Amino acid sequence: MTALRPERDSSPYGGEAAYGGADAFEGAGTGGFGHPGSFPAAAGGPVDPLAGSAPGQGGRGRNEGRPQGPGRGGDAQTRTYGQGRVQAPVHGQAGFAPEWSAAPPPSGTAHTIPSAAAPYGETVAALPVDDETVALRRADLPGTGERGEAPSPAPGGRAARRKAARRRGRHGTAQGAQESQAPARGAAEAPLSRMEARRAARARKPGAAVVLSRLVGEVFITTGVLMLLFVTYQLWWSNVRAHQQAGSTAHHLQQDWADGKRNPGTFSPGQGFAILHIPKLDVVAPIAEGISKTKVLDRGMVGHYGEGDLKTAMPDARTGNFALAGHRNTHGEPFRYINRLQPGDEIVVETQDDYYVYTMTSILPVTSPSNTSVLDPVPRGSGFTGPGRYITLTTCTPEFTSKYRMIVWGKMVEDRPRSKGKPDALVG
Repeated sequence: MTALRPERDSSPYGGEAAYGGADAFEGAGTGGFGHPGSFPAAAGGPVDPLAGSAPGQGGRGRNEGRPQGPGRGGDAQTRTYGQGRVQAPVHGQAGFAPEWSAAPPPSGTAHTIPSAAAPYGETVAALPVDDETVALRRADLPGTGERGEAPSPAPGGRAARRKAARRRGRHGTAQGAQESQAPARGAAEAPLSRMEARRAARARKPGAAVVLSRLVGEVFITTGVLMLLFVTYQLWWSNVRAHQQAGSTAHHLQQDWADGKRNPGTFSPGQGFAILHIPKLDVVAPIAEGISKTKVLDRGMVGHYGEGDLKTAMPDARTGNFALAGHRNTHGEPFRYINRLQPGDEIVVETQDDYYVYTMTSILPVTSPSNTSVLDPVPRGSGFTGPGRYITLTTCTPEFTSKYRMIVWGKMVEDRPRSKGKPDALVG
């Protein structure tokens, strides 16, 4: 519904006189509000954009000549758009009657915004014009949406938004710290002068105490490695090699006996001539002439005391003491567990023609290495009282030392020719 539009001359509100006469719309004279230029004239005259009249085209707009009486209420403010000005609408009881300038303001120009808090004529940044709707909208500011709308709150409520803000703050702080450290790194990477380089090299050079400590540490490490290698050789590799050599010697002896190759009756040092069996200890070791450590004992063989003052009888002698020596630890260690022998346990000596079977009779756990009386034809401390056919086993004690000697004695109980086969101790 369109409101009534009274003529100026017959206006019930007083016509032109109520607003200061005709000059109120022309920019001359005093307005109805008591101050000059209350309603500056727009360029080309007032035009109603809804009526389709363009600036400079004459004619009357729909709102031309409409009185602005006190009944309309409120003050009118003017927006200035560079070349043209637009009178802000005057609000009243029956609506408002906007007055428009000759041309719309260009985007980005300064204008005055009517506001109760801002004085007349205050100029602020212009709001951009929407090309699609030709309507004013908010400028695209950081944090707003694509069309200028306010960003939607982060999901999750106020607590989630606070956490996101704190997280962004921490990231920003870390980034700032990295940026502040960048100049320091650049300064540290700057090339040094020759004098500074020499000083730095001297500072990096270790002192005498550091060099000495390094040398001592290297010596200790090298010594430890060598000791470990030696222990490994003694406890493991020496046994492996001794078993191989002893097994080879025993195999050759048996092969020669099978081939009918006769022994000369006397043997040179290191030459094997018999095989020792201790069934309880699962010992099978060749017997060689002499007690040489390198030629006999370290090869995993058992040595016969057959040289010099320590010469003893052979097993085929009618009377006498057949004495043997062997390692208790390392190098095959054939006598390691002779301390476990009990009276009555068999000890067998195998030769080319016979099997000589002995039974264990007594043991001397500890004696001096110089006690050679244990090798006598009637060994002292063995319990034998007269001549006989005896066997004596000697080894070192305690284990892994050679401080003392352990002695085991036995007495022959059977002389069995090979033609009769193996004795019962070796059968089964």
